[in-house]
Amino acid sequence: MLDRRLFLHLATWLGQWPAGPGLHVVRSRRRAQPAWDGRQRPAIAVASPECAILSVPPERVDAVRALAHGRSAEELLPMLPAAVGAPQFTTHAGLFRWSTSPAPLPDVGEWVPPATSGLPPWLRLFDREVLVVRDADGRYLAGAGIKRHDAYGHELAVDTVPAARGRGLARRLVAQAARRVLDEGAIPTYLHTFGNRSSARVAEAAGFPDRGWISYGVFPR
Repeated sequence: MLDRRLFLHLATWLGQWPAGPGLHVVRSRRRAQPAWDGRQRPAIAVASPECAILSVPPERVDAVRALAHGRSAEELLPMLPAAVGAPQFTTHAGLFRWSTSPAPLPDVGEWVPPATSGLPPWLRLFDREVLVVRDADGRYLAGAGIKRHDAYGHELAVDTVPAARGRGLARRLVAQAARRVLDEGAIPTYLHTFGNRSSARVAEAAGFPDRGWISYGVFPR
């Protein structure tokens, strides 16, 4: 049975969940509103082995439905930016994972404000505390942030500086952040591109299995 938090997240984030077999293009006003970082995501899709939902702005739904008819996701994706009125945007596709039981890895990071000195620019995009690992001299080594898409689903993002990779920091940060998300009453999700093997290993080790779900969409560059 699908976790209730995940069901509520997908229904809220996309505008509908679930649906029958095949791809369903649905309208959602959320696609015209700022996302977690203040920028729009004019097309978001999640596909399980049973169904696929592609969420677009209401005024674009008819055009995208016509474009999607008879096409696979791979064929449709390059056409989506123009179809949703954002030809300057790029696309993303990859695995969609979630966890209700993060791996019991020991905590490794501390929660700090995103404006803390010494953090990389990507962590400064978050509006709440971020999870950070620093060395004995206070230098940044790795970090994780939580993209709070809605009240029910929070996506994790993680990165490690090249010199600190191979120590298991990323997987421990993801597991630690996932426990916080669950404590907040939401479901932690984790997305990565198909070819990103290192990110896939982090996800598996942190307790985010590959269930055969994918996600794709249109994103700002």
